[in-house]
Amino acid sequence: MIKLSQRNAIADSGVSVSPLGLGTVKLGRDKAVKYPEGFKIPDDKQALDLLAQAWDLGINLIDTAPAYGNSEQRLGKLLPQLPHDWVIATKAGEYYDPVSGASRYDFSPGSIISSVENSLKQLNREVLDIVLIHSNGNDKQVIEQEGALDTLNELKRRGLIRATGMSTKTVEGGLLALQQSDLAMVMHNLQYQDEQAVLDQAEKSGKGIFIKKALGSGHIAKDTGSQDIVQANFDFIFKEPAVSSVIIGTINPAHLAENVAKAVSAINRA
Repeated sequence: MIKLSQRNAIADSGVSVSPLGLGTVKLGRDKAVKYPEGFKIPDDKQALDLLAQAWDLGINLIDTAPAYGNSEQRLGKLLPQLPHDWVIATKAGEYYDPVSGASRYDFSPGSIISSVENSLKQLNREVLDIVLIHSNGNDKQVIEQEGALDTLNELKRRGLIRATGMSTKTVEGGLLALQQSDLAMVMHNLQYQDEQAVLDQAEKSGKGIFIKKALGSGHIAKDTGSQDIVQANFDFIFKEPAVSSVIIGTINPAHLAENVAKAVSAINRA
């Protein structure tokens, strides 16, 4: 079985992650999502099998968020059945209404602190490995005026978080996040390279980079043609030395194994 063996350090936080991380939106939310096709949220056995497979394939990173419905709550119940050394990345600032499917945002210190405390409870953890601010797109305002990263860093000093960062939507936000935290989560693939400057700065400053929407939330993967578009995207992304991990959100076991094999191939050629 082809598996990931590499681990990438996140700045000087002591946190090390596999080059692929398992995104868990589909474990907890099926409303107002941007995937090309509908899906059924896996039951507990299916979710547990997927998590076990991910670990066997060398994935140690799980990405979740309060905005992912009941993903955190499910992981808090399921992961103790797989007592491995998981690294969990969650987020703060975006909140999901399961009735309407709408999101709301609150980056005030009280909201961020409450979110982190709730994530600790839901995930059944005493310390959160990674917490990212879940931006609404107004990155600069969220960082400079609302002080969201300052709040996370204070919680890190208190020992509740090991690494902090931000899932950004602008180059300016990504660069600010790298100045004030351990990592930035950015979008980067063959069809979108607008945030290249953030990857370049992360390499220079020794900070981490998570890649979101590497396959365009599944849309790029559907555009197959004669080219293996997944392999081509992974080859492109893993050439970037700053990339710590690429988050993939599949709930399909065959796709998960395939993505790991293609990631290993891309890493070996980088």
